[in-house]
Amino acid sequence: MTSSRYNPYQVTDRNLALELVRVTEAAAVAASAWTGRGLKNEADGAAVEAMRRAFDTVAIDGTVVIGEGEMDEAPMLFIGEKVGAGGPGMDIAVDPLEGTNLCAKNLPNALTVVALAESGNFLHAPDIYMEKIVVGPFLPEGVVDLDNSIEANLKSLAKAKKCDVSDLMLCTLDRERHAELIARTREAGARVTLLSDGDVAAAIAACLDDSEIDIYAGSGGAPEGVLAAAAVRCVTGQMQGRLLFEDDEQVARARKMNPGADPSRKLALEDMARGDVLFSATGVTGGALLRGVHRSFGGRTVTHSLVMRSKSGTIRFVEGHHDYHIKTW
Repeated sequence: MTSSRYNPYQVTDRNLALELVRVTEAAAVAASAWTGRGLKNEADGAAVEAMRRAFDTVAIDGTVVIGEGEMDEAPMLFIGEKVGAGGPGMDIAVDPLEGTNLCAKNLPNALTVVALAESGNFLHAPDIYMEKIVVGPFLPEGVVDLDNSIEANLKSLAKAKKCDVSDLMLCTLDRERHAELIARTREAGARVTLLSDGDVAAAIAACLDDSEIDIYAGSGGAPEGVLAAAAVRCVTGQMQGRLLFEDDEQVARARKMNPGADPSRKLALEDMARGDVLFSATGVTGGALLRGVHRSFGGRTVTHSLVMRSKSGTIRFVEGHHDYHIKTW
């Protein structure tokens, strides 16, 4: 006999994945109007405004825990802001335009990103750097570790994949701080793919079967690290992170955001994203993961999105066709 007890989370969950896609679609379409114009702040502002308005239709009582900064730094989607039309309490992690420079210069892999979990299940990460390492699913637990050298990690990964180190591809951001990582990776015999921006897409790519990327490593934004962790949870990959502090003020802020936790500890995947996680991303500019927004001559706007859920392990690619004159939210 089926219980008649009302469970708002189960009812909301039936359509929540599609609702999240509509949120990232709205932000991507808005940002795409600025693609190639060299105006990254304007592109980001358009994405933020569209994403914030789209959340007004989503049946959740959401709290932004990874967003555009503190309330005095951001007019919308700031940390602590309440969004949604009402429903179960949820934590929200957003990057309305991941890769603002990529959008401004019309380079590959600009995305709009949203992740969702029940309240308390995302790490509250300050806007500082995080050291990260990511590999895909179906590998022995602990096959790589932040505390190991890159040479040891590559050797272990090659053994697990039954290949040579020379067959592996490491992806990292093209930054001066990664010069030693890049040099040692190449000296070990592995290949390197360098990104100008946008490490969330790279972390996801390291977990997909048809990707050329075997491992993502290096340091990038901590908020982006939490978003990457949400995605990696959905595809059962492996990830570790560690916050990198420049001064005592950053340490104090991390302690305040996560009371009782050692801010310098090595973070396992579920320290960053746990429970039932939903993740959605829509391409703004085309790349290896998603196609970009396309505006056709006939007045249609076409979007390409990815939506994933940790509970089911399902990965769906969604192609949306929108009337050019109808706002996607």
